Amino acid sequence: MGRVDDERLAVWEQFLRAHAAVTHALETELVQAQDLPLAWYDVLVNLNGATQGRLRMQELARRVMFSRSGLTRLVDRMVEAGLVSREPCPGDRRGMFAVISAEGRKRLREASGVHLRGVYEHFARHLDDRDVSMLRTALGHVLDGEVVDPVPASRA
Repeated sequence: MGRVDDERLAVWEQFLRAHAAVTHALETELVQAQDLPLAWYDVLVNLNGATQGRLRMQELARRVMFSRSGLTRLVDRMVEAGLVSREPCPGDRRGMFAVISAEGRKRLREASGVHLRGVYEHFARHLDDRDVSMLRTALGHVLDGEVVDPVPASRA
């Protein structure tokens, strides 16, 4: 097993701090402006982009990087709020789909402007074209080295 040198460890720590700072800012803005937690927004984005606006719960959990039980609780709250529904999977008695509702699509449209402004303000505006290219390459190397890609490439 190799060792992590001081420079790479410092970059790792900086990456974690940057991720925490940006996601905290995005969460705060979405909740304040739209009363919509970032995790809910992420679920709505994934369902909205899926065929027929639905995904199997296990696939949705993989995409939003939640445990199945954590996603079940989150989706329960979103069902209560009228943003998603559940449908049984044909041919799989235990399988369920999460399906975005018309209200979920409406809330996603309303929140997207806030979210995209936040992504620009807290992340994108700090990067020039060279930074974007280098970051895409570096993160691509990290993801290529992983056995399982937790997020589909279409979201990259």
